[in-house]
Amino acid sequence: MQPNSNALPQPSTLPLWLPRGVAVLAAALGGLGVVMWIAANWASMGGIGHFALLQGLVLVMGVGAALKPAARGPLGLLALLGIGALFAYFGQTYQTGADPWQLFALWAVLALPLCWGARSDVLWAPWALVVVTAISLWTHTYSGHRWGVEADQLSVHLAAWSAGLALAAALSPVCKRWTGAGVWSFRTAVTLTVAAITLTALGGLFHKPVQAQYVLGLLVFAVALALLNVSRLFDIFAISAVALGVNALLAIGAARWLFDNGGGGDWVGKLMLMGLIAAGLLAGTVSGILQLARRHAAAAASTGEPA
Repeated sequence: MQPNSNALPQPSTLPLWLPRGVAVLAAALGGLGVVMWIAANWASMGGIGHFALLQGLVLVMGVGAALKPAARGPLGLLALLGIGALFAYFGQTYQTGADPWQLFALWAVLALPLCWGARSDVLWAPWALVVVTAISLWTHTYSGHRWGVEADQLSVHLAAWSAGLALAAALSPVCKRWTGAGVWSFRTAVTLTVAAITLTALGGLFHKPVQAQYVLGLLVFAVALALLNVSRLFDIFAISAVALGVNALLAIGAARWLFDNGGGGDWVGKLMLMGLIAAGLLAGTVSGILQLARRHAAAAASTGEPA
């Protein structure tokens, strides 16, 4: 068979990243498979057997990650999942009365040395998810077990936002020399934090009267955009995530203003105006981000640094 001359060439990095991606996927599926197997055989094994299996998984994978640098990421991910499964099983077995956020927080703390040792996004990115989950559950607990947004919850929301922003800062390129975290863990932390702030700010917008969380959310995003424009922190994915949060808040804020102050009448006209506002915001945002990307690329080229 003659080779197809029109076929696209194989990406040069495929032989490097494909085995790593398959190994990480296998580790994630293997860890989840162990958890599901224990759940399926819950009645046939005693508590000691369950604990021995989970503790053995964490121990063996941790030792393997320490002794096998080439497989450190996948094996560390298996150990990270094993720690979470161990705490979940402990909570289900002994009913300690601990709040769910405490288990996730303890999971994050105990997995921190593992992430530091592996110095890989394969661990830092899921670790960021664990931390954000702990922050969200803590917010729910200290907001009176309510997901709504009220004036008396402002201090709790500000504390949760501060924790999320601190997580993003810790996984940023500024701290890479200490953490070893790469760009995808930073992007994961930024995306999850933006989602949390946006949802909370929208809850404040839908409240009557509008709560301070809405305005403060916009201010936090404005500061974040200014910081991400610094050359060392600039990342087009991260800045796009923050800009999307700003667009969502502004567009939905404009919609509320239209329907609250526009009286009755022409609903079709209001919907068309909302669409035009959203489209204008999106177009302006895309244009601005592309200009920033070109400017940072030109600056990096002039200094000889990678863009």
